[in-house]
Amino acid sequence: MAFAESVKDKCAEQEIRWEDRRSRMLKIWYYGGTEYMNDAPSYFDNVYEDEWIEDEFVKEMILDVDHSVVVSAHIIESPVLGAITPKELSGGVKVLILMLKDDSFIYNLSNCGNNCAKWVLKIAEQKDLEVYLQHIIRFEGEFEIRIMNTGKIVHNPAEYVEGLLEAEAMQDEG
Repeated sequence: MAFAESVKDKCAEQEIRWEDRRSRMLKIWYYGGTEYMNDAPSYFDNVYEDEWIEDEFVKEMILDVDHSVVVSAHIIESPVLGAITPKELSGGVKVLILMLKDDSFIYNLSNCGNNCAKWVLKIAEQKDLEVYLQHIIRFEGEFEIRIMNTGKIVHNPAEYVEGLLEAEAMQDEG
C-alpha cells in the first residue's frame, strides 16, 4: 500500500512540474501593443549585481554570445577587447541577463541579434518571459511562442514568421 501511494505521489508531483513547465513560454509583442524598456543596456550598467555575472547560466551565455570568459564578477576576458568589466559586454548579452534576472520591465529583444535567440528560448523554459520585438529574430527548431498582438501560439520558424507578419499587418491597419 505504501509503495502504491509513493508511486501515485511521484506521478502527481511530475504532472505538477510538467504543467508548470508547459505554462512557461516566450511571449512576443511585435511592433506595438505594450510599453517596454527602450535602453536596457544602459539600465543594465546601473543595476547589475555581481551574483548575476557569477551565475553559471549567465557565464554560458557570455561565452556563447560574446565569446568571452568570466574570470570574476568584475573581470571578463574578451578575445577582442582584453580584460573588460560587465559594463563592456554586448548589448545583446546585457538584455539576456536582464531578461533572466530582472523582471522589472518588458525588454526590447531587438537589442539582441540572432546569436541570442537560443538563449531567449532557454530563459523562457525557466520562466514566463514577455518581450518586445521590432525585427524578425531567427528562432530555430521546435518551440512555443505566443504572439501577443494576435494571441496565436506558434511552434516552428515558418509559423513564427507568419505570426509576426500577421501582427505587423494588424499594426498597419490600425
